[in-house]
This record gives sequence, C-alpha cells and structure tokens, in this order.
Amino acid sequence: EHEPEQPQFSNVPQSKQESVTLEEAVLQPLLKEQLLPAPAVQYLLPILGEAPSGEPPDPKKCSPREYLEFYIFPVLLPGLAALLQEAEKEKCFEGKRTKFIPSDFLTEWLYNKNPKKKDESFTELFSIPFVKDWLKDHPRPPIPLSLLLSEEEASILIQSFWRGYRVRCDSEIQELRRWQKKLREERHITEVVKKFWTKQEAK
Repeated sequence: EHEPEQPQFSNVPQSKQESVTLEEAVLQPLLKEQLLPAPAVQYLLPILGEAPSGEPPDPKKCSPREYLEFYIFPVLLPGLAALLQEAEKEKCFEGKRTKFIPSDFLTEWLYNKNPKKKDESFTELFSIPFVKDWLKDHPRPPIPLSLLLSEEEASILIQSFWRGYRVRCDSEIQELRRWQKKLREERHITEVVKKFWTKQEAK
C-alpha cells in the first residue's frame, strides 16, 4: 500500500526526520519567526500597554502603524485585559446569556483612564455626557429579570414557586379554591371590590 509522505520540518535535524512522527513535530516549540512574518515580529509589544522605545512620532504626520503603536495600543490593551478580568468575574465564560455588556465596561474604563481626567472622580457609564446624549435618542430595552438575579435569588424564587405549586396540588387546598371561586361568582366579589375602590378614589 502507498504511504503518504511525511511533511519535512526545518527545525528537525535531517537525520531524525524519518523517525519523528507528525504529532511529535507539531508539539515541538516553534519560534516566533516561523509563525509571524519578519516585519510583524519587530512590532510586538514586550509588555502589555507599554509603548515602543524611542521618540514618539508626531501624531498628525506619522503612519497609521506608528499611531496605533504609540497612541492607541498602550491605552487600549490594558483596557482589554481589564475587560477580560471583569468578564471572568461576571461568569461570562460559563453561560451563553449574561447581563455584562463588554462595550459598556470598555467605554467606562477608557473614559475614566483618560489622562485629562486624572484628577477627577470616577464617573459611572450612564453619567458620562456623550452616553447620556446617546441614550436620549436611543433608549435601551430593560434587562430581563433572569439576567439581573443572582443564582441565590433565582433559586429562592424557583423553590418558593415549587413549594406553592405542591401546596396547591393538595386535595383540601383544591376544594378550598373551588369554594372561593364559587363564592366570588355568586356574590360578585370582583364588582364589589371595584365599586369600593371607585368610592375610595373619589374621596
């Protein structure tokens, strides 16, 4: 039977290439130069949020790449790191639905980390001026209660509903509820209550 040729790896010695399996070769550590083109390697930031060494270029005359590296990434990358930490706290990686909105967090974080607002107090998202102006014309729908409740609060509601359901299934409780329904229909309790509240509101 014909066997497919094994791929050749430049970082594996020629004498050992025949005895190295595909899995072993893939698991070997790869150099950055093998994964990234040469021009991209020199632009990797060594530390998160640290600008490249050297004199910052003129923001109005520099290239788009230089502008991103000197003025955007040093601010944006720490914000994205904080965003991931907050998403982990909010358990976003454990379920499909969550109340956490990444764009809201990043907007609030960047606004408060602005060097021009260094001496100002912390500003919440909905107190930021441009956010307030935007929400006037684009109001958001309310967040569903299922996303606002904590696991403990949700479990209490579910348990209380289940206990009530089990009680209502009892034969004596069923008989009581039938008697109450019949009484309401015979004495027109609903109309009596409605008239009572009409008189109270008139006062």
